[in-house]
Amino acid sequence: MSWRTIVISNRAKLDFKMNYMTVRNDQETTRIFINEIYMVIIESTAVSITGALLSELTKKKVKVIFCDEKRNPSSELLPYYGSHDTSAKYRNQLNWSSDIKSEIWTLIVRDKIKKQSELLRERKLDEYLRLGEYIENIEINDVTNREGHAAKVYFNALFGKNFSRTDESTTNAALNYGYSIILSSFTREIVANGYMTQLGLFHNNMFNQFNLASDLMEPFRILIDRKVVNMNLDKFELSEKLELVNVLNESVIIDMTRRSVANAISQYTKSIFDALNDNDISLIKFYKNEL
Repeated sequence: MSWRTIVISNRAKLDFKMNYMTVRNDQETTRIFINEIYMVIIESTAVSITGALLSELTKKKVKVIFCDEKRNPSSELLPYYGSHDTSAKYRNQLNWSSDIKSEIWTLIVRDKIKKQSELLRERKLDEYLRLGEYIENIEINDVTNREGHAAKVYFNALFGKNFSRTDESTTNAALNYGYSIILSSFTREIVANGYMTQLGLFHNNMFNQFNLASDLMEPFRILIDRKVVNMNLDKFELSEKLELVNVLNESVIIDMTRRSVANAISQYTKSIFDALNDNDISLIKFYKNEL
């Protein structure tokens, strides 16, 4: 099972040899068994990588994220086909009924707001009570946008009355970085299961290549929020980024079993597809922080 997230932060040459990814810099050469790798983040633009390695990482369904000159995620490697029956699954995806998509989106929004409320309660912030009211008032497909109203209350309670998600700040930089790691994990699982990332349940932005991942990731954003609010963000550099990447290795409860976040994402994503294909929302497996 793949579990390692590899971050390449300095000048290096990456190659493939005998089932290993080799990382060579001026000081040393490191070998990492391909089957152990879950994700590779190329943070430095001074990294060179061979076609042979990219091909092998694609075959093994390893997510590769490339960062820009500011070391922010800017693109990723995405295979054309993630499953032997991809064409059949594409047809299924196009035929998912609007009713089941609306039901599932409603459950996703409810679970997201529930986890936001739990985090506020953990931090002894009274606003968790208002989020509880929003949960009670959610209508099918969240037509009254309880998600949006909850987000405003939640972020202002968590980060201060003057906080805005549009501000340029270390807090927003950390949130955006963490969310991009979670989003990439979901695109990996969607493609690995043989589905298109562009066709969402609710998100339908024609310029967004990851509408479906944007839908499914919503309850997992709170894992990043919890990490960021507990971090010292006088600066946002490599050590802080590694803390956020490591969220994938932290543990949660899913299906009454403790799993890593990366494994929980895989299990939850598959359960969503099972629910969509069988028209049965009871198949969905949401994670919990504790039993």
